[in-house]
Amino acid sequence: MNKRKKREMGFSLIELLIVMVIMGLLAALVGPRMFGKVGKSKQNAARAQMALFETALDTYRLDVGKYPSTEQGLKALRSKPSDGEKWDGPYLPKSVPKDPWGHEYVYRRTENGEVEIISLGANGAEGGEGEDKDISSRDADEEDG
Repeated sequence: MNKRKKREMGFSLIELLIVMVIMGLLAALVGPRMFGKVGKSKQNAARAQMALFETALDTYRLDVGKYPSTEQGLKALRSKPSDGEKWDGPYLPKSVPKDPWGHEYVYRRTENGEVEIISLGANGAEGGEGEDKDISSRDADEEDG
């Protein structure tokens, strides 16, 4: 009777192995789907930050009369540029954040006077596919129009 109770108290090695195999299969099926959503959420966060920058840039333009130059960049939203007599900032509550992958945003003022803000994606270099794809503030404008 005493030997029987000891045998029933724990799991056998085979039972533990079966549970481990089942958990491994579940992780193999569910894991990639969950990690795929992480990349998409970072892309959405970058788009949301760019929209906030665009709002701040529009306010800057209303005050100063033009967007910051490419050289001044997004830093002009936090500190007064040398040619900003009518500057009434700061236009952002905190310093300009990096993109969700930890890279600086690229700011360009185009030839027609408009602005473009770019996140270079996960790889931090121009071009790429999937999570490495560049995200531009102009992409959203083109989709809307």
